[in-house]
Amino acid sequence: MEYAYVNSRIRAMKSRLLDRRQLDQLINKHDIDALITELEKTPYREELERAGVQYSGVTRIEYALRKDLVRAFRNLLSFTSGEEEENLLAITLNRYDVQNIKTILRGKRIHATPGEILDCTIPAGELDEAALTELVKQPDVKSVIDLLATWGIVYSRPLTKAFKEYSDTRDMLVLEYAIDTYYYQYALATLKGGETEDHRVIRDMVITEIDISNLRTVFRVLRDQIDREDAKRYLLEGSSELGLATLLSMMKGGTLEGALKHLEHTSYQFLTQVPPEYVSAQKISAFEKELDRYLVRKGIGYFIGDPLSIAYAIAYTWAKYAEVTNIRVIARCLVSEVPEKDLREALISV
Repeated sequence: MEYAYVNSRIRAMKSRLLDRRQLDQLINKHDIDALITELEKTPYREELERAGVQYSGVTRIEYALRKDLVRAFRNLLSFTSGEEEENLLAITLNRYDVQNIKTILRGKRIHATPGEILDCTIPAGELDEAALTELVKQPDVKSVIDLLATWGIVYSRPLTKAFKEYSDTRDMLVLEYAIDTYYYQYALATLKGGETEDHRVIRDMVITEIDISNLRTVFRVLRDQIDREDAKRYLLEGSSELGLATLLSMMKGGTLEGALKHLEHTSYQFLTQVPPEYVSAQKISAFEKELDRYLVRKGIGYFIGDPLSIAYAIAYTWAKYAEVTNIRVIARCLVSEVPEKDLREALISV
């Protein structure tokens, strides 16, 4: 593939991303209407105008953000159409299908409304806006899985196999582990044997996501006092520095404090800097937020990767995702009248 041409197109898309000054201007707005007015001065203007025909307030912003993100990612795929790189880029975008399905299943589990669930999805993978809209209309978890199976969506396979155990235990982790395992195994199998820089970049991000998934599991096990033997099966083979032996040792200690000590000489040592009051309160959401930020920083960091590889495209997907996520956070915090200090802390990346 002609990376010089593709990356020049991506640079043009990157130039449309908001800078720190523009983000600060959004944060400083006092209400949703003022936020929309400010967003209309940015590249989101076109989608905001379209959304304004049907929606208002925060719903208008959510709709415009979703449409803009999908358009951006579809453009990326069009640059690599028919090339091997298209399949590699699809691995990255397919993570949104997994994320969306898990979001919908969780929503059905707690009986959230279709609108509430749909607002939390990002239609950037195979499942587009129309598909997600149909899924959120389903009455329960089983109906969602059945519809995925009817459509021939591959993720229905692991979910169907795991459903009986879920129906017996009502443990959402059973379904989440099943779909995560399927996705990660498929991704790594697709990358197996590939020795190009493109393969290395995608593999590195996938393994990092596995590590983060494992750490989330460990923290939940410790907080909820889940039996370690039961929890072992929810761990996946990730990086060498955070292997299964290390993860099991983290759980064996029985406390968050003890688990964090195992991370002191790894890429995840930043978690040891989480304020002690969050550790003592077992507020694992603070650790999950830091892990999310680490993943985003790592992805965006590929902007300085090999210019003759897929690195620049991967960096853009993470930068765009971070931007959209931040704007969503700002909008929701304004609606809830969250103090600016707390708003800034909620941002995924600045």
